[in-house]
Amino acid sequence: MHLGSDNFAPPIDSLAWIHVRDRRLLSVRTTGKTKFYLPGGKREPGEGDVAGLCREIREELGITLDPLSFRFFAALEEQADGFADGRLVRMTCYTAAHEGEPAPSREIAEAAWLSTADAPVCPPAGQRVLRMLADAGLVD
Repeated sequence: MHLGSDNFAPPIDSLAWIHVRDRRLLSVRTTGKTKFYLPGGKREPGEGDVAGLCREIREELGITLDPLSFRFFAALEEQADGFADGRLVRMTCYTAAHEGEPAPSREIAEAAWLSTADAPVCPPAGQRVLRMLADAGLVD
């Protein structure tokens, strides 16, 4: 919390899908950006976590998440990327089964499968998830 700051900005509330395959974490790069982010995004007004994340993943990667398979992974609060005001991102992360093969669509320029060696191309929240997955023995 930034006490005494005149321009305090509330955390960015976001959702993320954690998907590991072959000991790599699926990440996406938005058109015009250089960093790789966890797939997901912000909920629409009145939208719950499952509905919001299902919509975001369908829009970004053209696949369908199974709403009944959602499992909470972690709730993170980290420095938001690209904000000079010190804003934080509050990210709720889930794993979920899916149908289809992830492929970039809409604003997503590229999808990549990352290991801990790729952490420098991720913002703080992505780096933290990579560390958590490595500590659990799930990614290299």
